[in-house]
Amino acid sequence: MEVKRISSLVTANHQNHLPRLLTKPPRQSGSVALFGEVLADRFPDRSVLGGAPFNVARHLRAFGLHPVLITRTGNDSLRDELLTSMERYGMDTLGVQCDPVHPTGQVVVHMEQGGHRFEISPNQAYDFIHAGVARMVALSTQPELIYFGTLAQRHKVSRRALNILLQSVETPHLLDINLREPWYDVQTIRRSLLRADIVKVNNEELSGLARLLKLPGSTAVGQAEALIERFSLEKIVVTCGAEGAWQLTADGTKTNAGGGALSGAIVDTVGAGDGFASVFILGTLQGWPASLALSRANRFAAALCGLRGAIPDDDGFYDPFLREWEANVDSHPGL
Repeated sequence: MEVKRISSLVTANHQNHLPRLLTKPPRQSGSVALFGEVLADRFPDRSVLGGAPFNVARHLRAFGLHPVLITRTGNDSLRDELLTSMERYGMDTLGVQCDPVHPTGQVVVHMEQGGHRFEISPNQAYDFIHAGVARMVALSTQPELIYFGTLAQRHKVSRRALNILLQSVETPHLLDINLREPWYDVQTIRRSLLRADIVKVNNEELSGLARLLKLPGSTAVGQAEALIERFSLEKIVVTCGAEGAWQLTADGTKTNAGGGALSGAIVDTVGAGDGFASVFILGTLQGWPASLALSRANRFAAALCGLRGAIPDDDGFYDPFLREWEANVDSHPGL
């Protein structure tokens, strides 16, 4: 009965894609699975689609990769808006489940001096991602990397789906920490770190992790070293806003990159971290040197701060970056 129920869910949501779920194809180049929330970000003057996995997936598709968003929405107008947007962006909708009971996620964004604050609603559709369907999608797409965060683990149903997803395919796991009070606890943080190979945090989140986990070390680098050792991580990437970012690997190699220069005024910083993550993922899959990946990610994140919201409306926003990255291939042997 369970297999039949899963099949009916997939058929109802993705009739055109069903044959892809019945076989296990070879790993697709540039395929990335992104697990977690899709949200309608409600700004004071408008609402836009958001959520870190969706934002990162949208950027990755514009970069020419094949992101597969594994999420769940309500059977409502926001779902229709999401699917329409994904199709317009050329994104794969295979992993978007439909919940007959719970609504598509929403979050109120409060704009404050120097940043923003999120008010996140409980019991949203992304809290109930179906584990069996998530596994089938992963086996079908065979991703090169799995991206996940902490917000979508606040409910046991989606936690189970993530656990099964991570066990379904052998591929690197990138954890993007999002400490949104009150939607996290020490157990979730520890469990996530144990399942990760690469961890991305901002400098404030690193300090928060040090307090929560009682990490040794009086400096950010010392705290990062402790995280890597305790959870057997390959690397940790720390973003520092306008000051740039740095990376520390398990062998102790530290790489720094300055912040990206802003060409205009900051409109808002919503989604800047997601933009950074997307370029870092691109660089990881394409084998960019660490300093190059960090600097390019910084510049892209800085450019996003000149937009309202987390993602651009026009694909033309990406063109200068894509031209630059393609033009510079010859100057970086091995790319």
